[in-house]
Amino acid sequence: MELLKNYINGKWQPSKEEGMLDVVNPATQDSIGRVPYGKDTAQDVADAVSAASQAHRDWATTPVMQRVQPLYKLKQLLEDHLDDLARTVTSECGKTMAESLGELQRAIENVETACATPLLMQSEFSENIARGVDEFVIRQPLGVCACISPFNFPGMIPFWFLPYAIACGNTFIIKPSEKVPLTMQKVMGLIDQIGLLPGVVNLVHGGKDSVDALLDHPDVKAISFVGSTNVAKYIYARGAQQGKRVQAQGGAKNPVVILPDADLETSSKIITDSVYGCAGQRCLAASTIIAVDDRQGKVKEALYEAAKSRKTGYGLAEGVEMGPVISRESKARIAQLIDQGVHEGAKLLLDGRDATIDGFGNGNFIKPTILEDVPLGGEIVRTEIFGPVMSLINLQTVDEALDFINRNRYGNMACLFTSSGASARKFRSEANAGNIGINIGVAAPMAQFPFSGWNDSFFGDLHGQGRHAIEFFTQTKVVIERWPKEWSRKF
Repeated sequence: MELLKNYINGKWQPSKEEGMLDVVNPATQDSIGRVPYGKDTAQDVADAVSAASQAHRDWATTPVMQRVQPLYKLKQLLEDHLDDLARTVTSECGKTMAESLGELQRAIENVETACATPLLMQSEFSENIARGVDEFVIRQPLGVCACISPFNFPGMIPFWFLPYAIACGNTFIIKPSEKVPLTMQKVMGLIDQIGLLPGVVNLVHGGKDSVDALLDHPDVKAISFVGSTNVAKYIYARGAQQGKRVQAQGGAKNPVVILPDADLETSSKIITDSVYGCAGQRCLAASTIIAVDDRQGKVKEALYEAAKSRKTGYGLAEGVEMGPVISRESKARIAQLIDQGVHEGAKLLLDGRDATIDGFGNGNFIKPTILEDVPLGGEIVRTEIFGPVMSLINLQTVDEALDFINRNRYGNMACLFTSSGASARKFRSEANAGNIGINIGVAAPMAQFPFSGWNDSFFGDLHGQGRHAIEFFTQTKVVIERWPKEWSRKF
């Protein structure tokens, strides 16, 4: 098993922490690495912040056109090592090879978008704002920035932040999830080859001790986080208390509405992919499916047939469409939530809890599950399951569906399937969610657009990706200048 090291100041360094945590393949339960985990990882963070602070002095004054040159090299290296990185994602995270490849493609797209930082950082200029006075805005880097990334997208989510941060002149520290540290370990091996100044990008491991050290260190100016809502609130509150900029993406309970005029054959396939893709472990997974005026049960039948035919297994195996959930604890929690839904009055239309996968009897597998007639006042309709479970409810009108959606504490995504332009326009205008999909099952913004989120799905002001990332990783300075002619004649 690989004993993971930190990457600090351009060098691989062993952790100050002697305690180790096994990295486990969720499909096989094999230990595939050991990651530092304990209170002494806080010292690793201090070392990384020191290196990043020192590097920032030179990196911030490096011309932006030079700062983006390593990103072009990184894009090529990520493409050259795409298959190897994808296999690593699948091995430690559990998703299928196709899902891992798709995740990494989104990472590459963010590197490409960040290469446009010389243009994106440009700002406003007004000549003669008053007689003989010019006024303009410049953008300058913050300093040391950090990313605390989750287990479900180990290769993509760090790239919502990293390329933009360093292109804007900041230095950066990545703290990957202790459950899936191997992907960023390999990515850092590629970053080591692109010619950055030592200390510009650093990698530290650990758990809550590392997180708190980043949140409390006075030289860390900004924190980017993706994870559950409870932890996002903690990150946002503690980071803000320390005077840091924070963008904290939380959980979700994403609703999808199907109108009677939707193309049911196509819609059911798209929705099934959304619910069960990545075993439901993504913040844009469809969760609650709202069938509007489905008196004959056609929506239920179509979704049932699409779900039960989905092939579950090891993500590297041919033809597998859904892998395991991340851990035994997650599997047990999801099973308990299914039980709770039934206890509250839902009917178990499709039960995937007793999944058996040939050759992978120890894996954390749950097959596609459907709860129908979920009570609108129950806890299960409000709780993020983060697993391959579809909650199916029936409502009579679009207005009822919108009312249900807008009472949701979350606001990450809401989707509508329809052939009516008027219904689509009403929905996109009135649904309280930051990412809206029309005949789209996963409304994941491309790299040029911010990954939005509302309500308890996001804490902060500026999101990851695109122009929001540029604004988050820079601070504006307003300059007002006057040069009287009599002064210029003195020189």
